[in-house]
Amino acid sequence: MVPHEMTSTVFELSGYEVTANLGIVRGIVVRSRSVFGTIGASLQTMVGGDISLFTELCEKTREDSFDRMLAHAAEKGADAVVGVRYDATELMQGVTEVLCYGTAVKVKRV
Repeated sequence: MVPHEMTSTVFELSGYEVTANLGIVRGIVVRSRSVFGTIGASLQTMVGGDISLFTELCEKTREDSFDRMLAHAAEKGADAVVGVRYDATELMQGVTEVLCYGTAVKVKRV
């Protein structure tokens, strides 16, 4: 898998020169909220503040989609991924797709 430190939201990587563009890579996760999580989150909304159950679900989903993107990049033989972005779409009530994508590249140290 491509190491986390070899990713960037910009189209360059400090200390490296891009030598080849290997194309778009992505990691997709579709998650639903559990009934128990929804009830717990509903109770948290009554007191206000951070809805930690949803925060944890979102963080885990983003992490999983990021790791899947890195695995896809490794399959293409990439050293790094630049231009990393996230997107999320609600497919139906309580079911959300999270997409992490970027450009897989080969790099050399400068």
